[in-house]
Amino acid sequence: MATGTKKILELIIIILVVCSGCRFTYLLHAAAGQFQLLRGSISVEEALKRSSLSPEQKDRLRLVERIKEFGESELGLRKTQNYQKIYLKNREHQIYTVSASPKDRLARMNWWFPVVGEMPYLGFFDLESARAEKEELVKKDLDVIIGVSDAYSTLGWFKDPVTMTLIKGSEAYLAETILHEMTHTTLYLKDKGEFNEGLAVLVGKMGALRFLEKTYGSSHPLTINGQRDIEDERLFSAYLVRVLKRLECLYGSPISYQEKLAQREKIFAGSLEEFERLKGRLQTLRFKHFGGAGLNNAYLMSIGLYHRHFYLFEAVLNEKRNSIRQMLAFFQDLAKEEGDILERTSAWLKRQKSTE
Repeated sequence: MATGTKKILELIIIILVVCSGCRFTYLLHAAAGQFQLLRGSISVEEALKRSSLSPEQKDRLRLVERIKEFGESELGLRKTQNYQKIYLKNREHQIYTVSASPKDRLARMNWWFPVVGEMPYLGFFDLESARAEKEELVKKDLDVIIGVSDAYSTLGWFKDPVTMTLIKGSEAYLAETILHEMTHTTLYLKDKGEFNEGLAVLVGKMGALRFLEKTYGSSHPLTINGQRDIEDERLFSAYLVRVLKRLECLYGSPISYQEKLAQREKIFAGSLEEFERLKGRLQTLRFKHFGGAGLNNAYLMSIGLYHRHFYLFEAVLNEKRNSIRQMLAFFQDLAKEEGDILERTSAWLKRQKSTE
């Protein structure tokens, strides 16, 4: 029996034993989707021989191993057997994520699962299932959104394959995404979604810039655009923090539920106007779709999961002499202590500044 198939069976057994009170049907869906990916994937070497891939896609696929090796040797990311295969059967294969939040609070609805603990979203392998889940959550008077992910990490449980959506983008996007997912495999804390995703965003972006510098040189357009992308991340993160603070102030006030819903629409409208002004300062198209379908709490909390704490993680990186390896070691040690890791990180940074 193949190792991947064996692990899928092990996962199903865990579902049967542990999940009498959790989302049994959903987990079976996830296991079946993972099973399809594993069984339908072929080796990178075999894929490179096929005429179904364009020359550009083959170049991206060859680059995956170089990115992975860079992450392991230069950044201190964990060595795995991920990305040695690619899933070709569905050229548009994507993972759909469903996130939800109360309408009068900046809080995420979390779902608990074996091994990983609480997750701030549900992942689906088909859009129909994601839409059905959204409808059920909307009935509970929640803000709900459906997002799309081109890549994901099973945190070492399986040998994650490359997907077609991952290699149809730019070299910079490929590097950032691979390094982002490798970060999850290296350091992932149960029930700490904002920490996990915020750290992965920082490592993905900074790591990708360093890979581009090493591969193409500091004056190459890809490298220059990578630096601009980080500058845009700083601007957008600061903007997002301002929006969330306004909403936190509103939701913490003693007014009624209906008044909060009315007032939040004004904040949403004002925030979108502010973003239109911010666009003039952005140098890339990374955030061009922000707010295109309007704002709600689920949308903002989902965006915040990745971008709210960029300054915090970048500050730690600066304190660690811009060494991603040292930063990861710092967080691995900090994770052993009790308490909220983001709060402890902020406290550590304050102590560092007070001694300077």
